[in-house]
Amino acid sequence: MLSTLDLQELLRGASLRVTRPRMAVVSAVLANPHADTESIIAAARAELPELSHQAVYDSLRTLTAAGLLRCFQPAGSLARYEFHVENNHHHVVCRLCGFIADVDCAVGKASCLTPSSDHGFVIETADVIYWGLCPSCSS
Repeated sequence: MLSTLDLQELLRGASLRVTRPRMAVVSAVLANPHADTESIIAAARAELPELSHQAVYDSLRTLTAAGLLRCFQPAGSLARYEFHVENNHHHVVCRLCGFIADVDCAVGKASCLTPSSDHGFVIETADVIYWGLCPSCSS
């Protein structure tokens, strides 16, 4: 887990002001990987009870735009957030219970960012989601 000073430096390094709502949101996401917005609100309010829904939404948007958080949305699911600093990976999702786990790239670092045809796009990210049954649901 990152220290408060480390989190402050990450925010400053992304040219963001260090605010109590941002610190609470980053801490909540770090403690709850793949959490949806409502879970992040609950966790952040445990640290900062006066935190409004709007402050959380604003912080999530700002932190995601700055590249400190990653938002992904498996089909049929709410948007999920995770801490993201130079960590290229994919996800595996259980079709029954919705459990989500990280999966490293199968071939080298960021090989998925080289599509067979980019159609002139500058590729920034690739979202790969594997679907199946987790060990608990498959037994």
